[in-house]
Amino acid sequence: MKFLLIIIVILLVVGIFRYFRQKNYLNVLTEDQFREGYRKAQLIDVREPQEFDRGHILGARNIPVSQMRQRLVEMRKDKPVYLYCQGGSRSARAAQLLHKKGYSDIYQLKGGFKKWTGKIKTKN
Repeated sequence: MKFLLIIIVILLVVGIFRYFRQKNYLNVLTEDQFREGYRKAQLIDVREPQEFDRGHILGARNIPVSQMRQRLVEMRKDKPVYLYCQGGSRSARAAQLLHKKGYSDIYQLKGGFKKWTGKIKTKN
């Protein structure tokens, strides 16, 4: 029982540490804030292609988080990067990778695509 409690405390400490470290490089935006800036930025949908094809924010490029390392050459470090996924966890992982690779102007859509109420495009 004592061992389990120690493990839980360690996991909580690690989670809290990651959360506060992430706040230093990832700006989480409401839909309105996201909408204000994404047209002047690189809008990246980090979901898998089949999810992207079912519907995505108008103007977004699909670079799945699973392929991001190999496709970094498609992204510019001198322009803001606006990320989104379905709910927020994959875009947070993508932001962490981009931060490690030297990107500094990184934004995430709060709540992800499932909370988006703006225009979308679907593949016919």
